[in-house]
Amino acid sequence: MKTMKSNNYWTAATLLALAAPAAHAVGDLPGGPAVRQLNLHAAATRIASEQAWLHWFMLITCTVIFIGVFSVMFYSIWKHRRSVGHKAANFHESVTVEIVWTVIPFLIVIGMALPATKVLVAQKDTSNADITIKATGYQWKWGYDYLKGEGEGVSFLSTLDGAHRDMSNDGARGQVPDDYLLKVDNPLVVPVNKKVRIITTANDVIHAWGVPALGVKQDAIPGFVRDTWFRSEKTGDFYGQCYELCGKEHAYMPIHVKVLSAQEYSGWVEAQKKQMAARLDDPNKVWALDDLLKRGEKVYAANCAACHQASGAGAGPIKPLDRSPVVLDADKGKQIHIVLNGQGAMPPWKQLSDTELAAVISYTKNSWSNKTGQIVQPAEVLAERK
Repeated sequence: MKTMKSNNYWTAATLLALAAPAAHAVGDLPGGPAVRQLNLHAAATRIASEQAWLHWFMLITCTVIFIGVFSVMFYSIWKHRRSVGHKAANFHESVTVEIVWTVIPFLIVIGMALPATKVLVAQKDTSNADITIKATGYQWKWGYDYLKGEGEGVSFLSTLDGAHRDMSNDGARGQVPDDYLLKVDNPLVVPVNKKVRIITTANDVIHAWGVPALGVKQDAIPGFVRDTWFRSEKTGDFYGQCYELCGKEHAYMPIHVKVLSAQEYSGWVEAQKKQMAARLDDPNKVWALDDLLKRGEKVYAANCAACHQASGAGAGPIKPLDRSPVVLDADKGKQIHIVLNGQGAMPPWKQLSDTELAAVISYTKNSWSNKTGQIVQPAEVLAERK
């Protein structure tokens, strides 16, 4: 009977293994994780190189101490065991032993602390930065504001690429790209060989901004301002993620830093400022419903669909927008107030422009089964914002 059960078990396991989809064949991602990676990321900054050196220095030092201490201990136990006629020695205080086992660990700790302190102090020296950028964590995206240096005034949101989110929702079946769940719509762009200061904060819960190849990781805490810095010695793409458990979309909050040459960076800054000028809408402009819906659909897909779903159905604690009493209410001010200031699990969305907010609210009021015909103009959002 036991043999039959065992055979049935292995038959079922074999069928399941054959029916399971093949493992995804992904390759190493330059500037990001590698396949079966055991060591730290390849360093792109001097700080990251020193961190890697410290890692191995500490590991080897601790391993040598471990082997040395336990070798002496096991040798003493084996060599002086009772079975070969040894008797336990009976002795008391030994000043020499006390001094030795105090001085040697002290010297070891000092030898480990000095290089570690040097690197730690260097990590915190954010003075004389060429460029200062504020990174704000949102549930679940990053906002970047270039505060000082070349690019001052540039501002944008960085969100997981929608196609990658769709792959995840579909169970990541079939072939997936090497940068799966690390691709964003707007990467953080910086020049090579320039000191970049990153000021971190958050809009809702605790996040953490970090990129292993650059040797940086800094918490982003609501109501607090922290900072870190890096100077990339290589051009290329470098990846990280939010390193604090910030909610259900924590796994969908990647960081992509693109390091360009000085000339390419200047060109990027110029292009960004032109795009920002083109997007600078007059809040007093009166929009037609069709134009608002087209723009609102894009804003919704980039900022709202992750929680409320593309169908507006919501999920779990996330309330649906389809047939929502607030959305259907004739008093448009109620929804404007919630979108601007947040409510419950919903964060405030003041970082979006008045036109973007008017468009997305109008979109929700006229999509799915919500056919209210109501239009929210940018001027109405501006009045509520004040």
